[in-house]
Formats: sequence, C-alpha cells, structure tokens
Amino acid sequence: MTRRELAHWARQPVQVVVGLVFPVMMLLMFSYLIGGGRGVEGDFTAYLVPGMLTMTMAFGLEATMLSVTQDLGKGVIDRFRAMPMNSGAVLVGRSIADMLQSVVGLTVMIGVGYVIGWRWHNGFASFLGAVGLLLLLRFAMLWIGIHLAMVAGKPELVQAVQILVWPVSFLSNAIASPESMPAWLGAIVEWNPMSATATSVRGLFGNPGGTGTSWAAENAGLLAVAWPAVLVAVFFPLAVRRFQGLSR
Repeated sequence: MTRRELAHWARQPVQVVVGLVFPVMMLLMFSYLIGGGRGVEGDFTAYLVPGMLTMTMAFGLEATMLSVTQDLGKGVIDRFRAMPMNSGAVLVGRSIADMLQSVVGLTVMIGVGYVIGWRWHNGFASFLGAVGLLLLLRFAMLWIGIHLAMVAGKPELVQAVQILVWPVSFLSNAIASPESMPAWLGAIVEWNPMSATATSVRGLFGNPGGTGTSWAAENAGLLAVAWPAVLVAVFFPLAVRRFQGLSR
C-alpha cells in the first residue's frame, strides 16, 4: 500500500512540487515581505524558521484527505477491503507515504532556511530531536486528517474541512510571540499543540523564543510529546473504526 501511494508521486509530479513549494513561499513571504513578528526580540529569522517548520506539519493534509476521499468515491477502498489483507494496511500505507513526503518537505524547508541565514546551535543530537518532534506532530495531524476525510466522504467537502487548519496554525506562536497578544488570546496560543512543538524545537535548535513564564511555556517539551500522543490515541482508533464500518 505504501508503494502504491509512492507511485502516485511519479504520476502526479505537479502536486508533489506544489506541496513542497507552498511552505517555502510562506517562509520567504514572512521573512522578506511581511517583516518582523509581533513581540519577537532579536533575529526574527531565527524565530520564524522553527515556527514555519512547525506550521508545515499542518500544511499538505489536503492532499492526503483528497486521496482518501477519491479512493472512497471510486470504490477502490471497497476492493482493497475485499482482498486477503490486514484491514488497517490501507490507512497505514497512506500514513507511511505521507510521513516520507513530510521528511522530504522538512529537508527542503531546512535547506531554504539555511540559505536565508537561519542556523541551529546545539549540535546534531538536538537537531535530530527537533526533527523528531516535528514529525511526531505531523503523525498526529495526519490521523486527524484521515479521520476527517472519511467523515467528509467526498472530495468537494475536503476544502471545507481543510480550512480549519489555517486558524489552528496561525493561532500559535509560530510567527508572533504570545506576550504581544491580549492575555486571554496569549493563553490560548500557549496551549496550542503547535505552540508547544514550536517552543520545544526553538529550544533544541538554540533559537530565540523558547522561554516563557506560564506553565505551558515552561513545560513545552512535555506538551510537545503529550499533545501528539493524545491526538493519536483519539483519532487513530476513530479512523480505523470508521474504516472498518464503511461498508456495513
């Protein structure tokens, strides 16, 4: 099932390229066109790149959701379910292919960040730890997307679901400091799972923005692991149960 999903890359190269280029455009736009973020002290690029890497983990879910709904609409998944194979292989194969694409996307974004002047300062082990936290968040977001795709059922409904990604992404500390926001909004932002990952990643990279006085900010490393674990624990079984009950 993973090979099937990867084969789609060769047949749909434009979609793959667009998925890689879009977050790069976002990074360059915020870095050069929009300028410094609210409440960010020091080098904004050093603050921005880890935040954009975190936001990238939420982007691109539309392709996964469209693939699932298209297979549902064409009856492909029903044919797979009739074959002598594990019922979860379809979803797991899809998730593995998505994670591989996420690794490629992260590599491109890190390369572009390096070109525009971003650097990490805490050694290779911390670098790998930051990448691991980013991919853990992506894995959690992926299962949310797969479940919502099966709930939507039709490709035309995916856009309505995908639009929810934008407020969740921007309601984080990816591009602006919570200290510059109203107290009630800053509290919401600090408890956003994406904020926990962004703060932890900045700390591991040795970039600014990894400090705060709230419990959520001081325990960002714990939340960066706990939030994805909770999301996977909730949405993975929901997705599998939904998949198993499609033709009942």
